[in-house]
Amino acid sequence: MALIKLGPLGQRRWRNFKKNRRAFWSLILFSLLFGLSLFAEFLANDKPILVQYRGEYYMPIRSFYSEQTFGGDFRTEAKYRDIEVKCLIRSGGLDACFDDPEAVYEDAADGVVDGEPIEKGWALWPPIPYSFNTPNDDIVGAAPSAPDRNHWLGTDDGSRDVLARVIYGFRLSVLFTLIVTVVASLIGIAAGAAMGYFGGWVDLFFQRMLEIWGGIPGLYVIIIMFAIFGRSFWLLVFLTVLFGWPALTGVVRAEFLRARNFEYVRAAKALGVSDSKIMFRHILPNAMVATLTLMPFIITGTIGGLATLDFLGYGLPSSAPSLGELTLQAKQNLQAPWLAFTAFFTFAIMLSLLVFVFEGVRDAFDPRKVFA
Repeated sequence: MALIKLGPLGQRRWRNFKKNRRAFWSLILFSLLFGLSLFAEFLANDKPILVQYRGEYYMPIRSFYSEQTFGGDFRTEAKYRDIEVKCLIRSGGLDACFDDPEAVYEDAADGVVDGEPIEKGWALWPPIPYSFNTPNDDIVGAAPSAPDRNHWLGTDDGSRDVLARVIYGFRLSVLFTLIVTVVASLIGIAAGAAMGYFGGWVDLFFQRMLEIWGGIPGLYVIIIMFAIFGRSFWLLVFLTVLFGWPALTGVVRAEFLRARNFEYVRAAKALGVSDSKIMFRHILPNAMVATLTLMPFIITGTIGGLATLDFLGYGLPSSAPSLGELTLQAKQNLQAPWLAFTAFFTFAIMLSLLVFVFEGVRDAFDPRKVFA
């Protein structure tokens, strides 16, 4: 049973989209990558996914557990990567873990310590045992370090795992872009529709407003607001939407100006159909092709804008995983080419997949294009 029941028009558009093989496979690949990034905590984390200790199960990845929970001395959160905590979990909380943790940890692998059987515990770790902000103090030499079996894409200048930061940064960039694009598009489409359909003083008012709005330096406003309120994800979303919504207004306005005098619009008005139904049920679907044509540029521009702000130091908080900050590190550490290659291929793959997908969506909404 289909989760979403499409009408005849929707089914035709979906068939056209699937026949565009590049767009269809780009959608599958991007959905797979984004779906995996949504579970980033289960892929890259410095905490175990599941711990079995003395017959009970714990999920450190979701809950707070102090070291005392596993037989330690401190009430602070357990540092699961420390050998003492690993020894306590595996050996069932033996006091000997504080004297010789490595030896006891190895002996406890067989369930026997000093000839005595123990209630052996275990911990299930993510494939990448580092979070985006976990420094690895065990690295030999100066950071950034080259890729190895522990860090598949190497580390940055803070000894943090690059692959973990890419996974978290990819998720954050896509979520930021989707939120900004959806909200800004809804506002821009509504404003453009009102301008083109009603014309007159409504169109005149919005035109003058857009002229004033376009003259405001958005980057300076973002810098000033961050200086006052501090850097935060939602503040950056709000400011980006505030200066990004006019992107679709012009093209939507033009389509509504062109279509408002068509015969079917006049017939609908003569039959007493409300203006809102005419605008969004009859005219807007015909304006979607021109609207979707600009969508790839808006999405890539939003991702590029976020990366630029992070590169300049005016983007997301410094504690957040940022692809733009990774690009800045690549610039500052030319002796570590893996940082530059990682940043380049991450942006190239992400932007290419999104552009291909929205090109397919645009063509699927275009009634003039029918794929064989």
